[in-house]
Amino acid sequence: MTQMEYARKGIITPQIRHVAEAELRTPEFIAERVAAGTVVVPANINHKNLIPCGIGRELRTKINANLGNSTLSSCPGAEKSKLAIALHYGADTVMDLSTGGGITSIRQAMLEQSPAPLGTVPVYEIVARYGNSDFAKDKIISVIREQAEQGVDYMTIHAGLLRQYVPLALKRKLGIVSRGGALLAAWMQENKKENPFYEAFDEILEICRKYDVTLSLGDGLRPGCLADASDEAQFAELDTLGELVFRCREAGVQAMVEGPGHVPLDQIRENMERERKVCGDAPFYILGPVVIDCAPGYDHFVAGMGGMMGAYYGAAMLCYVTPKEHLGLPNADDVRRGVVAFKIAAHAADVALHKPGCRERDDAISDARALFDWNKQFELALDPEWARELRTQALEESSAPNQHGSEYCTMCGPDFCSVRLSARLKKSGGQ
Repeated sequence: MTQMEYARKGIITPQIRHVAEAELRTPEFIAERVAAGTVVVPANINHKNLIPCGIGRELRTKINANLGNSTLSSCPGAEKSKLAIALHYGADTVMDLSTGGGITSIRQAMLEQSPAPLGTVPVYEIVARYGNSDFAKDKIISVIREQAEQGVDYMTIHAGLLRQYVPLALKRKLGIVSRGGALLAAWMQENKKENPFYEAFDEILEICRKYDVTLSLGDGLRPGCLADASDEAQFAELDTLGELVFRCREAGVQAMVEGPGHVPLDQIRENMERERKVCGDAPFYILGPVVIDCAPGYDHFVAGMGGMMGAYYGAAMLCYVTPKEHLGLPNADDVRRGVVAFKIAAHAADVALHKPGCRERDDAISDARALFDWNKQFELALDPEWARELRTQALEESSAPNQHGSEYCTMCGPDFCSVRLSARLKKSGGQ
């Protein structure tokens, strides 16, 4: 049975129990929401080293890191290195989006290395194997079955982009920016046929139920610029994704929904609330959103702002964006920067939403600052290495580095340090 089916029978699985402990919730709380489909626990029965995590609006906001090679860049060794960095800095899940050579072996290496849930986009492997003109049902089912057997925990399936929606998207400034969406739209237009993933959806559900693969219902029509946000094409596809959510639930298959994209700040709340209503509060997994279009090289900041707002208004998982977004395939340093930026965004939203256990870290680092306990501050930082490096750099650049002890920083020095003065006032009782 799937985690959803176990939960519906009142059975607390080890995976649900682990999620409950991590989230500071009761197992019954998690099981009730998994049964209803508002929390998913991606846990393929063949992913043997998996440490389960729960994804849902009421839980801590999760972060996904996209990895994988392209036809022009990277190699299996580089992807393994990027995976290690993503996990080290706190990615809750990872996706292998490889489109170049060796896709199966890269995915196998990631599964063996990653205790975090692993996601894929099967259409990439289908195109890599058979070209972009052959979406026969037997090939689609074969690739999805192979990935499920291998241990993939969740898969992005672009089944909501129906043929009738393609003309709506072609009115846009940027058209269709999803790779999977664009590949399928081109095929549908050329062959005058319906989306093959939509037509094969029942067979896909059978595979997912057998291996407990969570479906991540992909937004092939997500907006790729502010001018295209919240348009007719995007919301038409969302309605179909809502239909597919309920088909998943009927089949006992876990499902989450993917969302935009490029969205201005003032439209984020509308997008989050609309998904929740249309899709029965299925976990919303959003890319960014990117809130301005004119900051290439800084899109991890730009999207982090949107991600924070998205999480505050109900998104369950944020797909990170790196500085290389719109520019190229991210390297290891880009992965680090993207993960940390989105951990910050997620944590800020969780603190504001008063989710269990989230504020403690902030209070603890404040206590360490009051005591000038630098090592404790580094330990509690979201990026300890970077904080330590900046502290060391500041001391080295100081005019008197050997005189700078631990009870102040080089911003204020000993005479202007407000924390030292506050400590003195407290010690004197304010007299």
